[in-house]
Amino acid sequence: MLTRPRLHPRQQSKPRVLKKRVERSDRSGSVCYPKIMTCEHLKPWQPLSPDVVLRLFARAEFPWWIAGGHAIERFVGRPLREHGDTDVLLLRRDRAAARALLQDWDCWAADPPGRLRPWLLGQHLPISVSDVWCRADPSDSWRFQLMLDDSDGGTWRSRRCEGVTKPIRQLGWRDASGMPCLGPEVQLFYKAKAPRPKDETDLAAALPLLSQQQRGWLADAISTAYGRDNPWLARLGTGQG
Repeated sequence: MLTRPRLHPRQQSKPRVLKKRVERSDRSGSVCYPKIMTCEHLKPWQPLSPDVVLRLFARAEFPWWIAGGHAIERFVGRPLREHGDTDVLLLRRDRAAARALLQDWDCWAADPPGRLRPWLLGQHLPISVSDVWCRADPSDSWRFQLMLDDSDGGTWRSRRCEGVTKPIRQLGWRDASGMPCLGPEVQLFYKAKAPRPKDETDLAAALPLLSQQQRGWLADAISTAYGRDNPWLARLGTGQG
């Protein structure tokens, strides 16, 4: 599911000096940098609209797609709900090129199980990191999130299950404005693992518009990754939104 990563408490540890600043934990165990910044994951979100993201990525020489609820709305052609963030899907192999494109942005990697840390320009991002939060500068609100997914040549492989694949050229589509959007069947696959109310809203809106090919791929992907008892499989079988 393409959502902001949950940040879990870290175990308490002794303070240590990091370039003249002290790292410690707040009451929840999350890392803070006193006198430098507050706990970064607690800072607010004021997400960019997809249209602004399109202008920001206009010079990108790598594929990218608007994802999350915004991708579903572009598919159905109407607003469905409020959005707490804006997701941008990239192939993991393009992460260095994306960081160079965002060289003026303040980017933070979500290290599993979810500790945010700065991702500096030119710094290698390990394969374990799949989520990056981005903002204009340290005083700004969070604006969008990069979601990194795997690939093998011309094939996309879900980071959630390597058996779920799709040709990269079929991973998304462009709307009338030229916006690259993640295919609805792929976005719904991520939402199907543990659907929340907003995910049910997205499914109800998109399901009647899916082609038989999209519906079949989604059913196969859900069954492969999550098992045949996933509740969305019955709805895909009946076609009810």
